[in-house]
Amino acid sequence: MNWGNRLLLVFIAFAGLMSYMVYRCVQTPVELVTKEYYQDELAYQHVIDRTKNANALSKNISIYKDADKIVIEFPPEMKNRPLNGSVLFYCASDEAKDRNVKLNILTGGKQELDHTMLVPGHYTVKISWHAGNSDYYTEQPFIVL
Repeated sequence: MNWGNRLLLVFIAFAGLMSYMVYRCVQTPVELVTKEYYQDELAYQHVIDRTKNANALSKNISIYKDADKIVIEFPPEMKNRPLNGSVLFYCASDEAKDRNVKLNILTGGKQELDHTMLVPGHYTVKISWHAGNSDYYTEQPFIVL
């Protein structure tokens, strides 16, 4: 076998490997963060303003697991105030794990959720709410085991 045949085999092996890689890339699912990515990006200044409002509060929202419930506790300024908004449990690795919940605040400034609504994994909890004349937004990491 001379050097020309070896070179031909190397090119054939390279072309086969590249064809396999293209096939695998085409078969890999690609999930976007949101379906309306560009429209959301244009409206991002509202998110920045709402985040500044949330950061101006005396305390951050705390999210923790208590027995068989997930508890979202709002800052003291939000207690005994009518709040409306939503909580999005966003899982970056799998869109099917995402959960969106409407806020239903108890009198103590807490929202309690059933822990079985979430599949174990890493989540980013995105909380958007309205109180009085101000809008608020915050994001926090949360792990469900």
